[in-house]
Amino acid sequence: MPGASGRDLESGSFPDRRFAVSPAILAVAALVAAAPAADVQQAPSCQHCGMDRERFGHSRMVIEYEDGKSVGTCSLHCAAVELAVAIDRVPRRILVADRDTRELVDAERAVWVLGGKEPGVMTGRAKWAFRDRAAAEAFVARAGGELVSFEDAIAAAYQDMYRDTRAIRERRRAHRQAPPPRP
Repeated sequence: MPGASGRDLESGSFPDRRFAVSPAILAVAALVAAAPAADVQQAPSCQHCGMDRERFGHSRMVIEYEDGKSVGTCSLHCAAVELAVAIDRVPRRILVADRDTRELVDAERAVWVLGGKEPGVMTGRAKWAFRDRAAAEAFVARAGGELVSFEDAIAAAYQDMYRDTRAIRERRRAHRQAPPPRP
């Protein structure tokens, strides 16, 4: 019968060595989970605005082109800019982070939420992607917004482009004109 120390009281040995290894396995798993995703390592900052894609890992996107090259962005706003600028390149696949898990999913299969109370990334009207409908519905119940398709979400990104770009420029101008922080 094992005692409080985990030893078998009669033989004086540990019951199973697998359990001695499990803390090491958990530590390695934690390190792997904490490491930036491969796409973030390849493109740590957004190609269009320079934002940190790890920090904005919940909204980041990857556009993979038919020529084998890919572009990483921080948001649907910057992905829309990329697709407009690279009009002659054909996207093979567009991936987006699931807002809750940060895992990349197919943007066309994702369930999108347009609007709501939570501020968006690079936009005044938020656009969030979710792997599954239940998570998107739970988000809408908590933060508002409406469920839409990828086509609707990217159309909204283009519709919002002028207003969002103007707001970004104004914020950056104000930031540049602000007095430097005192030491």
